Amino acid sequence: MATQDGAGVSLKRALGQSDSQRMDPYLMMDVFFSDDPQDYIAGFPDHPHRGFETITYMLEGNMLHEDHVGHRGELKTGGIQWMTAGRGIIHSEMPQQVDGEMRGFQIWLNLPGVDKMKDPSYQNFDAEQLPNISLLEEGQIILIAGSLTLDGDSYTSPVQAHATQPLIADIHLQPNGEVHIPVPAGLNALLYLFEGEIQVGNEALQFDQTAILTDGDMLHLKADILGGRAMLLAGKPLNEPVVQYGPFVMNTVDEIKQAINDYNSGKFTA
Repeated sequence: MATQDGAGVSLKRALGQSDSQRMDPYLMMDVFFSDDPQDYIAGFPDHPHRGFETITYMLEGNMLHEDHVGHRGELKTGGIQWMTAGRGIIHSEMPQQVDGEMRGFQIWLNLPGVDKMKDPSYQNFDAEQLPNISLLEEGQIILIAGSLTLDGDSYTSPVQAHATQPLIADIHLQPNGEVHIPVPAGLNALLYLFEGEIQVGNEALQFDQTAILTDGDMLHLKADILGGRAMLLAGKPLNEPVVQYGPFVMNTVDEIKQAINDYNSGKFTA
C-alpha cells in the first residue's frame, strides 16, 4: 500500500496496513525506494516515539539521525540504525544527499510492557560491521539482527536486541540459488520479496509479496532463473494488547493518554 510519512516521504507499507495485518512482535514495515529527490528530500523532521523500537536498513543512500538524548549517527548504504524509543525519544532522520537513489526499509518492532518505559537508546552499524554470509555460488545473507548457524558456522549480528529475540536478514539468492535457513521454533516469521522470484517451500513468492511462514525449524528457499532478494523477519510473539496512536505504542488506552500528555508537557525531554 502506497503511503507517505515524515514531511511527505513516499513509502510502500508492506506490513501493518491495519491492526489485523501486523505480525507479533512486528508492528510495521515500510519500503522506501526512489531516485526522485522530491520523494525523499523532505525527510523525517523532529518527531516522537514511545513504547517500541525502530529499525532502518539502508540499501542505497545516506541519512543523518539526531535525537534529543544526544545521539547522532550517519546511516550509509548497507548500514543499520536500531533505535529503542522506550519511555520516549524525539528524533529526526534527514537525507544527506540531494539526488540519486534512496532505498531501504523501516521496521517497527514492539517492546514488552515491562520494557516500554526503559531509557531510550540508539545503535548504528555500517555495512562492514554486519555479518555478510557467503553462500558461495548460491548467494549471500546479510545478518541484521540475531544469530544464524549455516553449514556448521555460527554468525551473530552486533545489534543488541533481546526482548523479542529478533532475527532479521537480507537474503540475496543468485539465479537458481538455494538455501536452507534454520528459524527457531516458536518464533513468528515472514518473508518479504523485493527483487525477483523465490520459491518458499512449495509456493512461489512474487515481487512485492509477503509470506507469513508456518512454525518450523527450517526455511527452504530457491530462486528462479533471475534470482531473488527477500527480507526475513522473525521474532518471539509478545501476546500482549497493542494500543497504537501514531508514534506511540503501548498496552492500554490510559498509557497512550499518558504518552500524549508527557509529550505535550515536555516530559519526553525532561
